[in-house]
Amino acid sequence: MTLAGDRLTNFSDSQQTGQAGGSGWQWQHSQGLPYLTCSLLSRWSHGFFTRDFSPQGPIELTEVLAPGALVYRLQQVHGNAVVKTDRLTPVRGTVSPAAAQTYVEADGLVAEREFEALWVCSADCVPVLIADDRTGLVAAVHAGWRGTAAKILPETIDQLVAAGSQLENLKIAMGPAIAGKVYQVSVEVAASLGAAIAPHSAVGATAEGILEFLRQLPESPVRADPEPGKVRLDVRLCNALQLQQLGIDLSQVAIAPFCTYSDSARFFSYRRDRLKKIQWSGIVSACWTS
Repeated sequence: MTLAGDRLTNFSDSQQTGQAGGSGWQWQHSQGLPYLTCSLLSRWSHGFFTRDFSPQGPIELTEVLAPGALVYRLQQVHGNAVVKTDRLTPVRGTVSPAAAQTYVEADGLVAEREFEALWVCSADCVPVLIADDRTGLVAAVHAGWRGTAAKILPETIDQLVAAGSQLENLKIAMGPAIAGKVYQVSVEVAASLGAAIAPHSAVGATAEGILEFLRQLPESPVRADPEPGKVRLDVRLCNALQLQQLGIDLSQVAIAPFCTYSDSARFFSYRRDRLKKIQWSGIVSACWTS
């Protein structure tokens, strides 16, 4: 199984060279600072922003992508809840830490109208931006291992389909996140994600049985780890496998060739630094029917 952009097994090489071009990813600049865009989403204003933009948040970053757009964000909780913007109040002005606690708790956000900027933040988890090539509407998803195990991305796709999207019209970009080569987790964590991918006949198996199923996949999301009871896990590939099971062609999916853990110059990483610092990813809905 080959994904648009670099294969996961080449992620470390890609991030070491620092090259995004040629794999469907491009570096853009604002204020002299770099952010990443994906060619699959070239018809939408969007960006996966780097640590250089900290402490700027969605209000300031929307001015980079689409000045004047309505701004929406969530209180992310590592679950599988998905909300539409009609349930939310746009973010306005400077946001205090106390005000941030009043945001709706969810990890998936779906636009209802054009010119809405949707934002998620991450510091190793997978930021996912989705766009509908027919309606112009968009979604933004925060997919950590817990959310992936709870199928946050399929839940978001279900909401888009319920709103009139067709799977073949969706474009999906997964931004910089911790790569499987360096992401050590317990066997139990890996098995919980595997249960969200494995066929029903395998879900009742032991953790080791589910891991064996994952190891036998053509491009496995797990790797061996020298520490007993541990494996290396690629959460982005787990999400890609879930998309494939929905019937989404992987030519519609792009995975950024950058690892937040390995690239300390560009990205915050909680696993690396144990600090609660984040980078933002956002996309702005458009409007067309062609």
